[in-house]
Amino acid sequence: MSTRREMLVTSALPYANGPLHLGHLVEYIQTDIWVRFQRMRGHRCIYVCASDAHGTPIMLKARQEGIAPEALIAQVHATQVADFAGFHVEFDNYHTTHSAENRALVEEIFAALQAGGHIESRNVRQAYDEKEGMFLPDRFVRGTCPRCGAADQYGDSCEVCGATYRPAELIDAVSVLSNTPPVERDSEHLFFKLGDFEAMLKEWMAAGPLHESMRNKLEEWFEAGLQDWDISRDSPYFGFEIPGHPGKYFYVWLDAPIGYIASFRQLCDRRSDLDFDAWWRPGSDKELYHFIGKDIGYFHSLFWPAVLHGAGFRTPTAVFAHGFLTVNGEKMSKSRGTFIRARTWLEHLDPEALRYYYATKLTAGAEDIDLNLEDFVQRVNSDLVGKLVNIASRCAGFVHRVADGRLAGALPDPDLHQEMVAAAPAIEAAFDQRRYGQAIRQVMALADRANQYIDRQKPWIMARETGREQEVQAVCTQGLNAFRTLVTWLKPVLPRLAGEAERFLKCAPLNWDDAVVPLLDHQIGPFEALMQRVDPAAVQGLLEASRDSLEKKPATASSPPAEAGARPAATGDESPAEIGIEDFLKIDLRVARILEADEVDGADKLLKLTLDLGDGRRQVFSGIRSAYRAEDLPGKLTIVVANLKARKMRFGVSEGMVLAASGDGGIFLVAPDAGAEPGMRVT
Repeated sequence: MSTRREMLVTSALPYANGPLHLGHLVEYIQTDIWVRFQRMRGHRCIYVCASDAHGTPIMLKARQEGIAPEALIAQVHATQVADFAGFHVEFDNYHTTHSAENRALVEEIFAALQAGGHIESRNVRQAYDEKEGMFLPDRFVRGTCPRCGAADQYGDSCEVCGATYRPAELIDAVSVLSNTPPVERDSEHLFFKLGDFEAMLKEWMAAGPLHESMRNKLEEWFEAGLQDWDISRDSPYFGFEIPGHPGKYFYVWLDAPIGYIASFRQLCDRRSDLDFDAWWRPGSDKELYHFIGKDIGYFHSLFWPAVLHGAGFRTPTAVFAHGFLTVNGEKMSKSRGTFIRARTWLEHLDPEALRYYYATKLTAGAEDIDLNLEDFVQRVNSDLVGKLVNIASRCAGFVHRVADGRLAGALPDPDLHQEMVAAAPAIEAAFDQRRYGQAIRQVMALADRANQYIDRQKPWIMARETGREQEVQAVCTQGLNAFRTLVTWLKPVLPRLAGEAERFLKCAPLNWDDAVVPLLDHQIGPFEALMQRVDPAAVQGLLEASRDSLEKKPATASSPPAEAGARPAATGDESPAEIGIEDFLKIDLRVARILEADEVDGADKLLKLTLDLGDGRRQVFSGIRSAYRAEDLPGKLTIVVANLKARKMRFGVSEGMVLAASGDGGIFLVAPDAGAEPGMRVT
């Protein structure tokens, strides 16, 4: 084995205002598999995380529930710990950002940045709710978009046209908290001068800590110019007050990642074998890896390394970003029952089945992955039950029947065993590089080889013939050694199944190199089913249990969004204005085919579409980028308001509007049935 490595691994901190769902679990399962693999290779790999416990949404949700924020985050922390355990995600330490360790580290880092001249104070104008007596985050202001006129839009950007603006630019703006118009007030804020670290960041990036897709995105950010970062928030705010600045609090996005360090420091305080400075100070020979979602790549690849470097801490060895989760090809939806909480899955299905399915989909890049539930049932039943467990179930009974449960002293086909052992380096490399899907395909190809061997030898026929007991024993010993080898390689993915296999085989805990030496002349235990087939009825039960009522309760004037960044619900007395048929007939709705789709620089939610309406091409800007990748859209049909007055935007002229539906599940283009052609009028 190569030199023993020492690694500290983190996952992004889950927000402490709600339960975990399947989208969250992509990251924690991906990380847990990697950590378990590294440990099986004999490396020292420490895995820490914490609840992200600060911010306005938590403060307001606690107020809504009539409890203290500390009580809310304690409740959520407990459910997170239980859900992680249910999916076999094992941390060395799972802490909280609302801790003494985190407060001390945040203050230390801020003081170091301030002493280095990297903090600047300046006045900003912000929306202020006079009734509630607080400054409002942009997402707590809503109103009519000043660009396209769409109603009920956030205070920072329009989900319809993709325009960005300040809350003060909204038409008929109201506070989400009180439904009263906000006013603008000046407030002094503290800014981190990110531009001070441009040269350092480019040097860090050149060392190769990022996937190519993230490096390319970083180049775009450098070209656009690095912006100073507002790291303060005004009272009232649930978080840590900034020393020397009464009424000002550290922004949650500053103290949250420092929670990685705080969780490790708490672990060091409990364990004498860990030296904090040896892991976190410059010049450390340890490795530091962050697993994150691609949506927070900007922060972890720019702000975070700069903050660490400026405060005298080491920078990450690498940042690994993954994509988003879709279910049955679409964004998770409460109405369709595909917004699935972790606890709901545990109540209906095997958590290791999900771990395995995610592993089959995961790559080293940030591509989105899809949980197709029909494919999930077929894949798990075929691979894990029909191939892997089937090897053991076919062989174990015969070993007990003809040899009292004792394996033979030699393998009848050593070449087959060597073929499997020879695959270990490629499988090892795939796991190490997070190409889990590739590793799984290699393992399952070898499972096919093992089953083919058993099919050729037919021990069930041999066992009927007197005098062939040793042949049966030998063939089944070969099969069980193949099973042991395959389970070894899948142990990072299937830790529970591997543990039960170890008990059945009566062997020591499997490590990566154990597959080299076969298990011979060894007593095994009785076989018990290691995994049950997935019942489609259980999947249907999962969907039904996850389906929300389509009837939404009206929001009260003081109700904040249920989750950070959630779209505010409409109040019960709001309804669309009635129009007559003569008004409707003025709208020219046409079928259009999307010919081209391009991302728009400087507009995170906007795509530029080139459309064929049958009588020529149109250019339309549409705020659907959060739901669709540009490369997936060409060729699709959609519906367009063809007689909408052209609108000049800062990105170009938009010559129409595509129709889309939005709700809890996301944004969905409205499309005609198959057979429609560009130019057809919608009636």
